[in-house]
Amino acid sequence: MGTTHDYHVTVTWTGNLGTGTSSYRDYSRDAQITADGPPPIPASSHPAARGNPARWNPEQQLTAALSQCHMLWYLHLCAVDGVVVTAYADDALGVMSEDAGGGRFTEVVLRPRVTVASPGMTDKAAALHAPAAERCYIANSVNFPVRHEPVVHVATG
Repeated sequence: MGTTHDYHVTVTWTGNLGTGTSSYRDYSRDAQITADGPPPIPASSHPAARGNPARWNPEQQLTAALSQCHMLWYLHLCAVDGVVVTAYADDALGVMSEDAGGGRFTEVVLRPRVTVASPGMTDKAAALHAPAAERCYIANSVNFPVRHEPVVHVATG
């Protein structure tokens, strides 16, 4: 049997505007996500669902979780395989399709831009995205494709 890990978080609705959920328009979708250790995350629903655009919505959080999980595995594999990464940024895109019954994610596209220390590392740096994708816990837990469009650059100066 493998190792298991528990992740305890608390989501607290903070959107009671005085009359609770007396009607669909009478409450805010604001919430706060907390866990032992990290600072709270201000959360809401997507603005199309009357959410606060200044707060994280669940769809953004899922997209970010996929991006971050891939990044962490990728950096680990680079460190183990001798690829020196000096910068990493991902402009990830989550695509959700709505229908009468709700909706679902149809895909997430990760677009990591990686900078490596020397030209001899670019091929290996590009190749390590595949095993990172295979190891990502979050990507292994979703029922939609997570595609990767990485670009590798060499550090200058």
